[in-house]
Amino acid sequence: MPLQNRVTPSGDVIAVRARGALMGNRGRLHDATRQLVRRQVSGYRAWVTCLLAFKGRRRTVMTPGRYTELFFLDEATALAAGHRPCGECRRADYRRFKAAWLGGNPERGLASGGLIGAIDRELHRDRLTPEGLQRTFLADIGGLPDGVFVARGPHEIPLLIWRGALWPWSPEGYGDPESKLSVDAATVLTPVSTVRAIAAGYTPEVDVGRGRARGR
Repeated sequence: MPLQNRVTPSGDVIAVRARGALMGNRGRLHDATRQLVRRQVSGYRAWVTCLLAFKGRRRTVMTPGRYTELFFLDEATALAAGHRPCGECRRADYRRFKAAWLGGNPERGLASGGLIGAIDRELHRDRLTPEGLQRTFLADIGGLPDGVFVARGPHEIPLLIWRGALWPWSPEGYGDPESKLSVDAATVLTPVSTVRAIAAGYTPEVDVGRGRARGR
């Protein structure tokens, strides 16, 4: 049976056999039997996204007492779930994200030379409600940048905005797109401050189908 460690754009953690392109971390979510017992750790705000391989380091997934390795289809998925680039293994992306986040969110009043922890606190408020559920908002799709996830319809299927189209997400990849011009408003899954960072110039890596070109 697959482990429960694959993250959806809604921030849920599911068990599927499909592999991800990036790894992430939001603290220790599993118990000694490698079963998830929580969705997030109270007070843990540095939700990062990492490379699958870095400096030859090796880990046994879900080692008891260690953090829970989470996996994402691509970076757009990770950003929608509330994660950001790791400052160690993805240093260049981390710097680009931090600069774009600060540039896109001047009303937050954070200094450009400040610590990433201040951004993490803002992101934590943007990604979760007080009940620990994903915080969303409504917006006109026409005003949202590429790389943002929205949801609509009775089943709230996550849809990636990319190159003038809406791409339905699944753990295995994206389905056939439809024109975003056919939709007016939708529920936005990507945290609002991350949406503004993307609009300010941070372009996430996107894999719109396994056989198609990558986004960056």
